Amino acid sequence: MELWEALVILLAGVAAGGINAIAGSGTLFTFPVLLALGYPPITATVSNTIGLAPGTLSGTIAYRRELAGQKSRVLRLGSMSFLGAVTGALLLVHLPSGVFEAVVPFMIGAACVLIILQPRITTWVRSRKPASPDGGPWLPVGAYATGTYGGYFAAAQGIILLSFLGTALDDDLQRINALKNVMTTIANTTAAAFYIVLAAPAWPVVGLIAVGTVIGGYLGARFGRKLSPAALRVCVVLVGLSAAVQLVAGRI
Repeated sequence: MELWEALVILLAGVAAGGINAIAGSGTLFTFPVLLALGYPPITATVSNTIGLAPGTLSGTIAYRRELAGQKSRVLRLGSMSFLGAVTGALLLVHLPSGVFEAVVPFMIGAACVLIILQPRITTWVRSRKPASPDGGPWLPVGAYATGTYGGYFAAAQGIILLSFLGTALDDDLQRINALKNVMTTIANTTAAAFYIVLAAPAWPVVGLIAVGTVIGGYLGARFGRKLSPAALRVCVVLVGLSAAVQLVAGRI
């Protein structure tokens, strides 16, 4: 790895950490950078997931006060996120790489749409009255499905979870966000553990992204709210679409 490549990956990690602290979907920043540097899509995903995993704990720690009284939810939904992440990680490792390369551009496109619609989704979630305090019988199924998505490709997982939990649970949005952070942490950490054992990550990349994420998470939490949310969303969407274009072009 050249020095300039290491610097680019480190800076991408910083950007991803900052984006995750502000809005989520930092994967849509680091993943295209790794593709542009010539890493195969699955290697890029595996290395990126492991590198970003330590940073997901910060959101959970920051919202620990809002987790009070949610032990049963964490156990019930967290266990489903764990099982889903195991499923997603095994699918990524064992399915042919061509499947991933064919599906992920559409996942990235959907993630970009969710990022664009995030303000409206949040407004809608705040305005409606959810069905029940425990979310009903379909909530664990949704937690499993989202965990599977997170174990396979984690971009916009937080946005999906927040909108899903917000429509199902009758609770304050901040408490729901705290629960979302726990479930995201469980899914990402589980997938990272499987990738370490079963896949072949690029460890220098993992280290650089991990360091960058820690730095970016601190800076994002400290200064991120000074940035324009609309401008940030545009930036993330453009970077995410560049990844989709790279994947599609690589198959032509």
